[in-house]
Amino acid sequence: MRLDVFLTREFPGQSRSFIARAIDKGAVRVDGIVAQASLRLRAGSQVVFTVPAPPRAGPDAEEIPLEFLHLDSEMAAVNKPAGMVVHPAKGNWKGTLAGALKWHLERRGTEDAATGLSTLGGPTRPGIVHRLDRDTSGVIVVARTEEAHHRLAKQFEGRSVEKTYLAITQGQPQFDRDEISLPIGIHPYQREKMAVRRDHSTSREAVTRFEVLERFRQGALVRVTPKTGRTHQIRVHMAAIGSPVLCDALYSGRSVIAPAFFGLPGDGTPLIARQALHAASLAIDHPTTAERLTFAAPLPADMERVLAVLRGG
Repeated sequence: MRLDVFLTREFPGQSRSFIARAIDKGAVRVDGIVAQASLRLRAGSQVVFTVPAPPRAGPDAEEIPLEFLHLDSEMAAVNKPAGMVVHPAKGNWKGTLAGALKWHLERRGTEDAATGLSTLGGPTRPGIVHRLDRDTSGVIVVARTEEAHHRLAKQFEGRSVEKTYLAITQGQPQFDRDEISLPIGIHPYQREKMAVRRDHSTSREAVTRFEVLERFRQGALVRVTPKTGRTHQIRVHMAAIGSPVLCDALYSGRSVIAPAFFGLPGDGTPLIARQALHAASLAIDHPTTAERLTFAAPLPADMERVLAVLRGG
């Protein structure tokens, strides 16, 4: 008998997905060795299952405005504002996209509540298939059913999703267009950062293509198309070539940009107070019809303000 089948039988109060996640996280040992779900048990084997603590309850539904770019019974696309965390995590249990989605799509008595949100991501990530950094704005897609979640996730894993970002850089890239292929891993000293790291256990292949759309005296507007989806990938790669994303507190060293930064007069009012990075469009196949859909989100006001100053300077 397979290990996962055996545990499902022995723990009837737990769902198959709960047991599968526990096995993936190394919570099960067979004869003292961490085992995989597909392991075939033999008579006399000793199975030790360290039952994980129950997951924290999901986010409360919060009445937060959302701009839907697309909505049907299988999926949704949202223009996420900068400053919004995608799903709850330590220190960020309120004001999340997940909580806002629950209010808009799971409230009883509303027209769109019949489907709800996928639960495949676990209770704290209802409907969440992929993510954007808190201070990155733009297009994010959401699954409303388990089957839709599975099919959308497969597209991200297979790299068939086309993601296009717009970034304003501090300084100018040397080339008008290029491909950056540098592995990314956990930063050796700062836990909240990632870094270009070769031959490290946490390093993963990372590929980013970019094209300079406009050049300014102190920056550039760049179209970026990541081919992989590593944490902070665009931000790390642009910093690695000497043109970090403007106002990126982690990778450019500045958390606020005012006109004085560009040598221009002003009253000190910030032009932007988050990294100038926007998920401008995303193309993906609909999980049921397989129709290729493209969702686009306009450039937000803070990035438009910066561009107006750069173009005028």
